[in-house]
Amino acid sequence: MDDTYKTINTPGEETLYKDKNSKFYGYAFPVTTEDETKQIITKLKKQHHSARHWCYAWQIGIEQTRYRVNDDGEPSNSAGQPIYGQILSYDVTNILIIVVRYFGGVKLGVGGLIHAYKTSAQLALEASTIVEKTIDVHFEIVFEYKDMNKVMRIIKENNLTIIKQNLQLNCKIYISVRKKFIDKIKNAFSSLYEVEIKKVKGLD
Repeated sequence: MDDTYKTINTPGEETLYKDKNSKFYGYAFPVTTEDETKQIITKLKKQHHSARHWCYAWQIGIEQTRYRVNDDGEPSNSAGQPIYGQILSYDVTNILIIVVRYFGGVKLGVGGLIHAYKTSAQLALEASTIVEKTIDVHFEIVFEYKDMNKVMRIIKENNLTIIKQNLQLNCKIYISVRKKFIDKIKNAFSSLYEVEIKKVKGLD
């Protein structure tokens, strides 16, 4: 089972590609929500307020992805789609790539634009550190204090990450489990009498 994905943790270095006096500045940002993409685009528009076009593509999600492309006034499919093509080519997600164009007075034609935006997106990805992450699922383990040692032993034996815990009379521990180990971990906890394990969301 494939339970890894590729993304970036930090924004990449700014890149510059030139063609017939036009300048194309490329940027890659890590994002997890559409709101984040809007904020970053707004910020870059202020930074490059005298540019002609701010074209971009993003992909968000791990097992189910969503994406958007934007030509921002360039001929249809000459900017956003070539940028998105590079996101697919590098097989990355939770990423936003923006290419800012300063028009140099000479038209590049649709073919030239496609090449320029594709190259600029490629440079932005090359200037970023792409990392591989595992797809993790979060669980809540509910148990009585007397079962603490048994629960902790399973956590330790399987090198599980504890996200948070609430240890009183009725204890709750929240753990992160790599997708391919889910069945094994569920079985380990389910075999303990009086210990409950259930999947939870929203702990990221």
